[in-house]
Amino acid sequence: MDIRKISAGFIFTLNGNLLKNGIIVAKTDGEILDVIDTNGELKETEGLEYYPGVICPGFVNAHCHLELSHLKGKIEERLTLPGFLKQVALLRNGDEDFQLMAARQADHFLWKSGTTAVGDIANSSVMLEIKEESQLYYHTFIECFGFMPERAPRVFEYAGFVDSLYRTSHLQASIVPHSPYSVSNDLFDQIALNAVKCRSILSVHHQESEAENMMFRDKSGALIEHYQSNLKLDTSFWKPTGQSSTRFLIDKLPSENKLLLVHNTWMGKEELNILQEKRLSGNTFLVTCPRSNRYIEDRLPDYDLWVQSGFPICIGTDSLASNHTLSVLEEMKLIGSELHSISLETLLGWVCINGAKA
Repeated sequence: MDIRKISAGFIFTLNGNLLKNGIIVAKTDGEILDVIDTNGELKETEGLEYYPGVICPGFVNAHCHLELSHLKGKIEERLTLPGFLKQVALLRNGDEDFQLMAARQADHFLWKSGTTAVGDIANSSVMLEIKEESQLYYHTFIECFGFMPERAPRVFEYAGFVDSLYRTSHLQASIVPHSPYSVSNDLFDQIALNAVKCRSILSVHHQESEAENMMFRDKSGALIEHYQSNLKLDTSFWKPTGQSSTRFLIDKLPSENKLLLVHNTWMGKEELNILQEKRLSGNTFLVTCPRSNRYIEDRLPDYDLWVQSGFPICIGTDSLASNHTLSVLEEMKLIGSELHSISLETLLGWVCINGAKA
């Protein structure tokens, strides 16, 4: 059996102590056979590869939109969420060849920058061929939009069709809602029933904007205005709940399924109390995309609250429509600059182990 012996100044196993001058023993296909603690004393060993710096597990990008890679630099920063959504709707349907080229480049960058697995949002099957050929592990979240109740059957049928294409290609996928504010009750019900039947992983954009809570509390704010003014939809049927969007969302989703709550930029103690009341920390993951949050809303979540909540935290990059790079390392740097008390090993836990569990 061909094996490699690889060492570095430091090895983060995330399963015990930081190893100074440790050695990783692995098959040539990457399967790790052993990790040796040298107690910091590295001796001359035949065939040993040594690299200055740090070795750690591969990164997991828990939230990405490969489909939107062609929009890099196309959307102005700090538009807030309603303005950003309007621009995505206007710009996302372009030349398919260019879209595929940009996505292939993004896929290659993710791999070269240390990412090994991606939770990717898809609204179609356009990215299927790229994922079939990729060195990355993808779990594709097939996202449903459908604010108008009458659209629910057609939207869910199309999502089911895309899901079947992914499964035929032996790629992991699940059907998920986009957000609390963009999915009707009927569509939520169909997604929830399917999730229970398939025991699938759910992912949803959550508490990304204050306008989300304004819409649910009293039907005010820029999101409901976006539906009325920009999309020209009749919103008379939609009734506010008088509470934050979190209560509505959590009541709509099956508690036994794994759930990735993405962004949570405006999530406060009230929303975290709801999660602690309704969800288990073992199957509920808080996903942050800090550089995207800065790009769209110029705001970051309250990470101290997240840490205190006990829910596992994961890291994503979101899309190149709202980020300058898909480097998970850059996301870690931003969090570290804001949360000075956090250790590198904790951040690596967020981006490696927690993402893998999710």
